[in-house]
Amino acid sequence: MAQERFEELVETFEFLDDWEDRYRHVIDMGKAFPALPDALKVPATKVDGCASQVWLHPRIEDGRFDFAGESDAMIVRGLIAVLHDLYAGLPVGEITSVDAPAELARLGLDEHLSSQRSNGLRAMVQRIRETADAAAG
Repeated sequence: MAQERFEELVETFEFLDDWEDRYRHVIDMGKAFPALPDALKVPATKVDGCASQVWLHPRIEDGRFDFAGESDAMIVRGLIAVLHDLYAGLPVGEITSVDAPAELARLGLDEHLSSQRSNGLRAMVQRIRETADAAAG
């Protein structure tokens, strides 16, 4: 079910057996992820439940889901990039069928993120699911 980009990320994580290397890779993904314009950092795009500031701006074109996002924490910005690899390009009707916890567990993130970061990641997934569900409905 996962996107090809996400499968490539899983392969990269399998190659990086040290958690510190994986952590750095997620941070590098965040650094490479396009910045969200300040005009889109508004209350409507802010994700509640995250320890850091997080904004997700969904876009749906031709029935396919995409989003831009940003955070003031580099690791969280990397997690946004990970979620982008998981969800971007999927038909909106398929978003809610993605088992995000199971897919993210393949990266071992669940074992190494603080409870606050895990809660924030769940909040981002929930926002993505709600947005796609509303668009598909």
